Amino acid sequence: MARRKSKNTEKLKVMMLGGLYEIGKNLAVIEYGDEMMIVDCGLGFPEEDMPGIDLVIPDITYLEKNYEKITGIVLTHGHEDHIGALPYVLKQISPPVYGTPLTIGILEKKLSEHTFDIIPELITVNAGDTVKLGTSFSVEFINVNHSIADAVCLAIKTPLGTIIHSGDFKIDLTPIESKMINLTRLGQLGDEGVLLLMCESTNAERQGYTPSERKVGASLDNIFFRHADKRITIATFSSNVHRVQQIINAAEKYGRKVAITGRSMVNVVNVAIRLGYMHAAEGILIDISEIKKYKPEQLTIVSTGSQGEPMSALYRMAFSEHDKVELNEKDVVIISANAIPGNEKFVNKIINELFKKGVTVLHDAVADVHVSGHACREELKTMHALTKPKYFMPIHGEYRHLASHKELAMQMGEKEENIFLADIGKVLEIDEDGARFNGTVPSGKVLVDGYGVGDVGSIVLRDRRHLAEDGIIVVVTTLHMDEQLVMAGPDIVSRGFVYVRESEELMDDLKELSLAVIETCFDNGISDFAQIKNKIKDELSKYIYQKTKRRPMILPIIMSL
Repeated sequence: MARRKSKNTEKLKVMMLGGLYEIGKNLAVIEYGDEMMIVDCGLGFPEEDMPGIDLVIPDITYLEKNYEKITGIVLTHGHEDHIGALPYVLKQISPPVYGTPLTIGILEKKLSEHTFDIIPELITVNAGDTVKLGTSFSVEFINVNHSIADAVCLAIKTPLGTIIHSGDFKIDLTPIESKMINLTRLGQLGDEGVLLLMCESTNAERQGYTPSERKVGASLDNIFFRHADKRITIATFSSNVHRVQQIINAAEKYGRKVAITGRSMVNVVNVAIRLGYMHAAEGILIDISEIKKYKPEQLTIVSTGSQGEPMSALYRMAFSEHDKVELNEKDVVIISANAIPGNEKFVNKIINELFKKGVTVLHDAVADVHVSGHACREELKTMHALTKPKYFMPIHGEYRHLASHKELAMQMGEKEENIFLADIGKVLEIDEDGARFNGTVPSGKVLVDGYGVGDVGSIVLRDRRHLAEDGIIVVVTTLHMDEQLVMAGPDIVSRGFVYVRESEELMDDLKELSLAVIETCFDNGISDFAQIKNKIKDELSKYIYQKTKRRPMILPIIMSL
């Protein structure tokens, strides 16, 4: 009699700690039994209601608590929204990190700017390689096209089946100096059986196909020809190695030198040239400090700042703060990127300043100077058709992108009950009986402000917003507590609320009110500093709102003799 195959009772858990209902901060966790692996570890950019915040990274509390289970971090490509959090995360956990040569090269440069108690272990792999992570996972790296070289998607073999993680991708039939996406291998995996497809959704609302990167090259060539008498400055993402290569090619064709400005641009170009992902003829690349040796029409400048970032190279040029470049009517500036949602006003601010200087400005709205690196709907359909997943989880996008991708999958014949629109921290649990959401893990945003990581929370942000909206009133006084006398003050200091010299009557009223509150406290036997401060805050807040309809932050400072 044949022995019945024993049922596998272990569960496969999949969760996103970032990259859902947002752009950036991508981090996926796959867990089976006592082992887990991580896919990508990116950063996000601060929102408008985060004054003073530099970066946003995922909350890795769950990873820290389960550190002994982590078998490795696998990277799909070298964009900031996929690797940018690693310099901070690797200070808390230190599993081995796997990535393709350019990805690891960019990461090494980023990590060199930080200090670590344990030196991170970085392992270079190539598209086509397979690595074993513990006993539960093996990961195959599959070549894809994206707006950065060396991008891969992942085929993750688990005891319950294969997970395809698309990373960021598009289907480019004429890529720049790289191979076309390996559709053949994706089809083979689909024929073998795919348990779960985790697929990016950034362009899920856009019909058709994403144009080839070569379209930008043709447009750049035309611009170089038409503006042969002007200096050309091009701002793009520093990681878009193929875009920068096409700029270098066009400059070489038209007899121009190329100067690089912006720290991240300089770093990536140096890494790409060292690793052979970018090349330039002898003498084409010059230091930015050498541009005065050449006529404007002999120069091309490649710059950071395509997102309008304050203090980026392009920003400093636009506002005449760059120490090497002064723009005028003899300049053409090309912004070769789309604004990330939320950055539109920063980009528009730079464009307006450039126009004030008489600069000719070309951007995607008026010229074909950018194509996306993300798959549009027809390419997403191809991914689904090839992999034929049993279950599907849309990832990497705001809610509308994820919902649009779900609708696309249903058009492809996938059952709604097998499509899982997750949320950050929500656990998708898969076993031999099916798939379902089951519980959550700690997740969220950790804010980076200068050297501080996680020390700015919701209360500090609330105070910053409060200060930005209504300013601050500081009440300074010196009290003799034993004698219950006011020895000095109260003095009123206003910042960001009203201009004191034009509001002397209001300032005098606040002084008198503060003094009256203190004397009332003494009369009632109140000598506790905290109580007196709270009474001052309450009474001044009521009075100021009654007079001005504003609510500045009120900060009493009491010194004692």
